[in-house]
Amino acid sequence: MAIDQEKPELPEQQVLAPISISSESPEPLYRQLRLALEHQIHAGTIVQGLPLPSSRELSRELGLSRNTVNAALQELLASGLIESHARRGYFVNSQLLGRQPPAQEGTSRNYRPLDLRRHIKSWVAADSPEITKISNWRDYPYPFVAGQVEESDFPRLAWARALRDSLDPPHLHFALRDSVDEDDPYLVEMLCQRVLPARGIIAAPENILITAGSQQGLDLLAQTIMNDETTVAVEDPGYVDARHTFARTGASVLALPVDAQGVVPPDSFNGIDAFYLTPSHHSPTNVTLSASRRRSILDATASSGTIIIEDDYDSEFRYRGKPTPALKALTNSAHVVYLGSFTKFLAPGLRMGYVVADPQLVEVLRSQRRYRIRHIAGHPQRAMALMIDSGQYQRTISRRRTQLQRKWSKLTESLDAHLSWKVNAPPGGVTVWIKGPAQLDCRLLMQRCLRQGVVIERGDVFFSNSSAHRNYFRLGFAAINVNAIDPGVRRLATVLNDMGYLELD
Repeated sequence: MAIDQEKPELPEQQVLAPISISSESPEPLYRQLRLALEHQIHAGTIVQGLPLPSSRELSRELGLSRNTVNAALQELLASGLIESHARRGYFVNSQLLGRQPPAQEGTSRNYRPLDLRRHIKSWVAADSPEITKISNWRDYPYPFVAGQVEESDFPRLAWARALRDSLDPPHLHFALRDSVDEDDPYLVEMLCQRVLPARGIIAAPENILITAGSQQGLDLLAQTIMNDETTVAVEDPGYVDARHTFARTGASVLALPVDAQGVVPPDSFNGIDAFYLTPSHHSPTNVTLSASRRRSILDATASSGTIIIEDDYDSEFRYRGKPTPALKALTNSAHVVYLGSFTKFLAPGLRMGYVVADPQLVEVLRSQRRYRIRHIAGHPQRAMALMIDSGQYQRTISRRRTQLQRKWSKLTESLDAHLSWKVNAPPGGVTVWIKGPAQLDCRLLMQRCLRQGVVIERGDVFFSNSSAHRNYFRLGFAAINVNAIDPGVRRLATVLNDMGYLELD
């Protein structure tokens, strides 16, 4: 019986950057090639450990004779930049890579690097505080981070199945096409029939725009309806990225206070062009806007011609009391622009959301999106539609709500047990907002907590006047394992005690 012999594994091929060789140049062809290869070696575009293309390949690709190519390679070999390995080819000499590349012939001695500061334009509020995230939060044992999820909770099999099925007919066309500025009609249909009705919203396809997360919806709206003559009202404290997005258009940002009933509306909305708010779970306090204020805000803004931007980012997660309807679901709400997200609870990295608005506004937003990214990738759009239609989307919401309710209960119990201050537990959401003693500095607290393996989020950045509100911080509970919550709060309490802000028993 013949025994199959294993074929020797061929080395991965080196891919060179394009090389320009001109017969009209006074420089000999072989020297042009040597200089081009030398430049790529010093620039790092030629990968160490992979052989250079053979003289035969270079000859064929560049339209040069093999003698010309070999002459260039021999010069590089003589200079020590490349080495010859028997039966393997030419390789970069890694020991010489630390040297500076020689000056290219023909380069002007008066050449100066481009000063990019002349070209990069500044924007309003560029120096305002921003939300900062610990990128390696998974490396800490007690990650009370917001805006993340526990990876083991992600429905991997269901999502993989939806992605696979979306590449089979009849879905393949919609997954792969360039739709110019259209959204996947199947996803829009599922949104109108299965997702929005749960929030009390009745919408038609012409009311819908699919976005790369609700953040893109905010940006499209800001670029469409705001400029340096616009006044936009926001909650204070409030969502920091929205404040930055609006300010960068040149708009005047009016901060409105928040109390136990949600945002406190002004006496009049006259002169206010837009009003951004998070009524279901206020960001960052999680307070729910009261029914009476919802009604008065809707009526007053309708009379003044003010556009309401309703960011309903995590309304699915409520653990106490009945869910409140969206502003967009109430009567007299035609002037409300509704922002939602498919992926806030699935995985924020999927980046898929939507806007529900008047068809005329949606068409303008669609045009704005076209000249930025054209449209959201078709493959995940079709996969999301399949996942919703299969019922897996709602089952995932239900399962995630149960998991989060356990974490919410554990966190609120632990805070009550280990902190001497009163913490008002939110009725829903995925974070707990904490007000500490007046002298507490959340920035210093965050640093001290990190040393003890506890990740918290500073609260001062959510205020328009951050320096006056340094005694606030936030604990997220979506990403942390439920068994780590109580020991994490204990360690937080120890840090607070060491800093003199808390007395432990």
